[in-house]
Amino acid sequence: MRKLANEELNRKSVDEFKDSAKTPIVIVLDNVRSLNNVGSVFRTGDAFLIEAVYLCGITGQPPHKEIQKTALGATESVAWKYFENTIDAVHALIADGYLVYAIEQAESAIMLNNFMPAKRQKIAIIFGNEVKGVQQEVIDASTDVIEIPQVGTKHSLNIAVSVGIVMWDLYLKIK
Repeated sequence: MRKLANEELNRKSVDEFKDSAKTPIVIVLDNVRSLNNVGSVFRTGDAFLIEAVYLCGITGQPPHKEIQKTALGATESVAWKYFENTIDAVHALIADGYLVYAIEQAESAIMLNNFMPAKRQKIAIIFGNEVKGVQQEVIDASTDVIEIPQVGTKHSLNIAVSVGIVMWDLYLKIK
């Protein structure tokens, strides 16, 4: 088995990415502290051809060298928007016809493996602060809560890992 060279990967150019039909998902970052996590989210968003990333509150914004370090240019391909308050992003998404889901551990949360998005439904997925998670008022305004099943002792994943898990799962279910 031979490893493929970069030229063999059939990567889209930034213009091709922007012109492509998108996976109907917006990722919302609710006060994410780590610029490396923000960059990783952009890179994952690019990998799954999502519509946009919404950066809220204290979440860092491009251009920034720490975001770029992990984004590897994905801030150029993935559309993004900044909101001072996450709740404003949620209200805007709902007004635009999105179902909004917080990724959090909460009473009556839907386990990710049991969640099935409706065909052709636009969805937004909110990921919270590394310590405090998704704000309660944001959870209250969301359509529902999705939880990533975990069986170890920590019941906590890095946000970049959580985004990767959720996007892969949703991509498989949507496509």
